[in-house]
Amino acid sequence: MKQYYDILGLDETATDEEIEARYKELRAKYREDSFKEGEEGNEAAQMLHKLNVAYSEITSFRKEKGQNTSGNTALADVEACIRSGDIAGAQAKLDAFDERSAEWHYLQSVVFYRKSWMNESKKQLEIAMQMDPDEPKYRASYEKLNNKMNYDQQAGGQNNRYNPAPETQAGDDQMGGNWCSECFSCCYTYMCVNCLFNICCGCR
Repeated sequence: MKQYYDILGLDETATDEEIEARYKELRAKYREDSFKEGEEGNEAAQMLHKLNVAYSEITSFRKEKGQNTSGNTALADVEACIRSGDIAGAQAKLDAFDERSAEWHYLQSVVFYRKSWMNESKKQLEIAMQMDPDEPKYRASYEKLNNKMNYDQQAGGQNNRYNPAPETQAGDDQMGGNWCSECFSCCYTYMCVNCLFNICCGCR
């Protein structure tokens, strides 16, 4: 998107009002110059076309990402609710969206994860990846969640799978043996998923 902002002479931190004002200013200038004869008129006409494309691309991108007229993102409010633990508030804000972008589905996945609705969380991440396959945090979150779900499924069927002799089991328990190993693996898996969701929500 940087090339489009460069045409307007602005950067990505500009508000919607600043972008619109700059667009109208340059459009009026290039439109007037386009009526001039010779190379000057041709260059102005070309710049007018580039300006229209840039403005269209910027506004479409911001709309897709849920940005509002103040330059802040509506989705940032959802993230703030998630970070504060207000999951009901986050869900209410998500439900209010008419257009649902890849980022919307990602945040919905986070909300479902916080509710421990793992299958629903996974489905939302799959939608986010389909809509924006180039976003690395969606795939990273999906892989971590998948690993966690696979571990939970395996752990659920391992209660009686390994039952060593009493003396061996007592020795393992005393030294930390298998129990600590499985506990560490479980804690690490949960920590990875939680940290990933928390970091992704915080980095905007």
